[in-house]
Amino acid sequence: MEKRKEKLIDLLQENFGYDCFRLEQENIINSILDGIDTMAIMPTGGGKSLCYQIPALYLDGVCLVISPLISLMQDQVLGLQQNGIEAAFLNSTQSFEEKLEIERKLVSKEIKILYLAPEAIHAGFIQNLLNKLDVSLIAVDEAHCVSQWGHEFRADYTRLCELRELCPNAPMVALTATADKRTRKDIANQLKFDHYNEYISSFDRPNIKYLIAERTDELKQLHDFIQSFHKEDTGIVYCLSRKKVEKVAEQLRGLGYNAIAYHAGLSSDVRTHHQNLFNQEEKIIVVATVAFGMGIDRPDVRFVAHLDLPKSVENYYQETGRAGRDGNPSNAWMIYGLADVVKNSRMIEMTEAHETYKKFARHKLDFMLSLCESTSCRRKQLLGYFAEKIEDCGNCDNCLDTPELFDATVYAQKFLSTVYHTGEFYGAAYLIDILRGSKNAKVLEKGHDRLSVYGIGKEISKDTWNVVIRQLLTQNFITIKNWEYRNFGLMAKCSPLLKGEEKFYIRKLVNDRFQGVRKKLKSDGTSAHGRDDLFEKLRSLRREISLETNVPPYVIFGDKSLHDMCLFLPKSMDDLLMVYGVGKSKQEKYGEDFLRVIKEYQV
Repeated sequence: MEKRKEKLIDLLQENFGYDCFRLEQENIINSILDGIDTMAIMPTGGGKSLCYQIPALYLDGVCLVISPLISLMQDQVLGLQQNGIEAAFLNSTQSFEEKLEIERKLVSKEIKILYLAPEAIHAGFIQNLLNKLDVSLIAVDEAHCVSQWGHEFRADYTRLCELRELCPNAPMVALTATADKRTRKDIANQLKFDHYNEYISSFDRPNIKYLIAERTDELKQLHDFIQSFHKEDTGIVYCLSRKKVEKVAEQLRGLGYNAIAYHAGLSSDVRTHHQNLFNQEEKIIVVATVAFGMGIDRPDVRFVAHLDLPKSVENYYQETGRAGRDGNPSNAWMIYGLADVVKNSRMIEMTEAHETYKKFARHKLDFMLSLCESTSCRRKQLLGYFAEKIEDCGNCDNCLDTPELFDATVYAQKFLSTVYHTGEFYGAAYLIDILRGSKNAKVLEKGHDRLSVYGIGKEISKDTWNVVIRQLLTQNFITIKNWEYRNFGLMAKCSPLLKGEEKFYIRKLVNDRFQGVRKKLKSDGTSAHGRDDLFEKLRSLRREISLETNVPPYVIFGDKSLHDMCLFLPKSMDDLLMVYGVGKSKQEKYGEDFLRVIKEYQV
């Protein structure tokens, strides 16, 4: 066992430039090498790929990796090749001749790791190929796609158990960043795991700050956030619809940002071009739907912004986890509103899915909304969803500046009374019009200006009324009765509130939710220990090499490696191997160029 450990560390250092394993990596790797099926739950950026890449190098034969997206395969293969590891993918982008050449290399044992899409497993060409190979390991990446209870279910993943017949001697490892207990059990059933080991690392991403506020003027709010904290950074902005993606990208360009759009409605050529721009450019912002998701492998994304409410905590965790994969400080910023809740709820109810699924989806959405409305530690509540307990983090908006609460019992009673007096037949906007004494044609036509509740809520703004309604909805005092008309109905539990037997508190609405934390919450730029000028020179060199070789800058060296160079100022090729992320292959390819820049800096 000691010899195995030494060899694993040697493989890690020589190929990847790391000194030690992190989280549960070593236990997962040993489980695989013992021939045991393994489930690995690790946070985004936690090093899941190493859990199968190291065993692939240790074992004879070829490691088969099931990956959901072509762009992700390409990034992974390129990264491995940069580290001197022979890897390849087979997918629909390749010609028949290219596939035959890869088959030749696989049969002659020149390739150690092969990436495939789940859809490809059932193709005759692939099945014939697998019969010729000695498959040492099967890795199922983004394994939450296997489960109908996961947040990105894909039907083709459910047939992956058929690989057991094609590769009967290969253990299987399922890897994902997000899977609650129910999802993990379903993954194990779908993949036909019988006796298996399960390793769950902490879901915590302490380098990410969580910032959530009510939507007022979304473009202004987004612009203020970027200007305050991320003026020179790369980031991702998520929107719910394609139309909104296009609009926000155009607006950001109008404000002077290098912003591009990405969604499934764009042509394949445009999506590929924008993905390449995102990989190559510094200081770029991608405005996207969730179509821009699992294919992101860039480690230096400094912020992820949401302009709409995600439909579940799993989605939110997965999407925000694309920030700060290098471990450096990053921000997850979101604004939301009542319309998001109604829209997501309507999408659930209008689907033809089974009622059991709808109930589960409602629960997920309710928790997502409660996370937004919470006045306590965001991280504590987020991790609590995954059954992980922590103390208050001191590093989210609610910890840095505890929201002020006020007694909104009277406002809740006024709203509930208005729902009752209008027959539980109307939605938020119309009910607020009645409460605020609007004289619009619809109110007058229906005679609702003669109701006792007409005008009794004009002392507070529409935005505050929306906060009241969201909290009533979150706490199940009201429900949406009809998803086509989006009208509210009263729940049984509202009776004690109407009678004044209990209190109702909400967060005080302020013009700038983050005004109190702005002094504490800086951009957290990763200073290179007083050598920022050297860092910029190294980054410029990396950019030049990237353009010459058509390799993304972060694949050459991540920011963390550049900062390490600034800190340690290596003088020789051997010294360079002590830098984080510098293995033998990268040392030989790029070492002399980077040492030259460091030497010139010291003169």
